[in-house]
Amino acid sequence: MDERENANILRAVFDALPSLVFVVDQDVRIQEYNIAASDLLSVERTTVIKQRAGDILHCVHSREVPDGCGRSPFCKTCIIRNSVTEAFLGNRVVRRRARIELLQGATKKEIYALITASPFSFQDRPLALLVIEDISEIAELYRMIPICSVCKKVRDGKESWMLVEAYFKNNWGVDFSHGLCPDCYKIESDKLKAYIKTEQAKPPDPRSSDR
Repeated sequence: MDERENANILRAVFDALPSLVFVVDQDVRIQEYNIAASDLLSVERTTVIKQRAGDILHCVHSREVPDGCGRSPFCKTCIIRNSVTEAFLGNRVVRRRARIELLQGATKKEIYALITASPFSFQDRPLALLVIEDISEIAELYRMIPICSVCKKVRDGKESWMLVEAYFKNNWGVDFSHGLCPDCYKIESDKLKAYIKTEQAKPPDPRSSDR
């Protein structure tokens, strides 16, 4: 295949990705984007290119200051911006969870997303691939987890009850490591000390001396 055919294939793959995909510079200014992102933005391409992602996505915090995306106090903790910054430092950020507040007209919309940022170079220019996966439906599904107020078992969709660890393992692939927090450690230590003290205070068993 010649260079043009290669470019066409790469563009087709880029547009086939179901997630929102942006090529951005260090200030999160959009250099390119795929069809999935275009469907969300619903604006002319000339309006999008070279604009900061927060301004184009209508992040509520980009409206807090006149200079827009990346300039408000909140932007210092923005997961999207910080992930892109890490990418330009040479680190690949993979699927970091974020809660994003966007404006749709006068209505504020909240979405939950997984953010991936990966550095690359094109024509000797450093760039980052920014992928935003909308997981709002999954987050809504698990936002209210039915849990027993006594034994703390969790009810799953099949109306069966299981330990919290088993629930998250089955539904999210999450493994748990177990330890004791300082409060519980003190409680359990006090129980052990009280037990030892009680045992030491018991009179000797006369049967043990006859053996």
